Amino acid sequence: MLTFRADVQTITTKAHSGQKPGTSGLRKRVKVFQQEHYTENFIQATLTAMPGGPEGKTLVVGGDGRYFSPEAVQIILQLSAGNGIKHIILGKDSILSTPAVSALIRSKKTDGGILLTASHNPGGPDNDFGIKFNISNGGPAPEEVTNRIHKITETISGEFTHGPLKVTIVDPVTDYLALLKEIFDFDMIKNWLHTTSPKPKVLFDALNGVTGPYGRAIFVEELGLSEDSIQNCVPLPDFGGSHPDPNLTYAHELVERVERENIEFGAASDGDGDRNMIYGKGAFVTPSDSVAIIADWAEKAIPYFKGGVKGLARSMPTSGAIDIVAKEKGLECFEVPTGCKLPYTEHTGKLMSREILRKLDGCWTIVHLW
Repeated sequence: MLTFRADVQTITTKAHSGQKPGTSGLRKRVKVFQQEHYTENFIQATLTAMPGGPEGKTLVVGGDGRYFSPEAVQIILQLSAGNGIKHIILGKDSILSTPAVSALIRSKKTDGGILLTASHNPGGPDNDFGIKFNISNGGPAPEEVTNRIHKITETISGEFTHGPLKVTIVDPVTDYLALLKEIFDFDMIKNWLHTTSPKPKVLFDALNGVTGPYGRAIFVEELGLSEDSIQNCVPLPDFGGSHPDPNLTYAHELVERVERENIEFGAASDGDGDRNMIYGKGAFVTPSDSVAIIADWAEKAIPYFKGGVKGLARSMPTSGAIDIVAKEKGLECFEVPTGCKLPYTEHTGKLMSREILRKLDGCWTIVHLW
């Protein structure tokens, strides 16, 4: 834990147009965020728009490690100090997956979090950057908050000061892994992996995104798989020059190895860790099917759900496979708009528990489908 006491600075700024957050925050090219006071204005507006204001609050800060993240973290720390934020919980090297930020917000009972990510979009100096705000329940800010942010960005002007701030730097994996262990039976999974004959082959590809450290911790350190069961697990600012979107096109290295080496279970995750792809030899599992499989097996295979699943939800573009499962199990199944921020909502085909997850979670889905 560190306490920073910086010299007070007075900064004069003026409004930038076009800073209206979408369902996934504000996403623009890096060069847009590098404009004078562009990032500062949006962060200031976010802090001002926080429910209850920023004074005395605690925030989680982290992201997928993409280009411009270190600079953005410094801006957040400075403006947080100037706005009276009491405490920042910061992922080491600014690394925290989107689901891990949500988990930390809830486990540490903070007032929200700021995520630095443009999800599955490419990174680098000529590509994308993004900033989004999650509220105290770990989920994305509702429309009333994002509208307030936008309104403030249109009128922001004047002077703001920077002052002292307490910062706790945390390992990005520890708390998230502890949460997964509360949900899944890791001993059972490990036993199955090492006692089944012939031994199942597994391959996880992080696409040089944020889930690399999580993949190593889960698959190698916890489940005892070999190093060759993971690949591209070092987060890079430009994702190694690739597109961190887990599909058959951009995760072609995974697909090729699975087919060449007869690997039964392959999985990839996107830049910030909230999407996944499941691929076995000769078999691609669509996200719409994976959510139906999870819904069907949740009560039988996930210790957390031994008391039963309360309900199911899917976004409008997701297929109706989960509706069939819901009907068979006598559960309600809700269709919600893409980007909907209700507590039971997911999109791109992943089951969500209201008590556990308030954001898409690629690693969660991958571990379950084992």
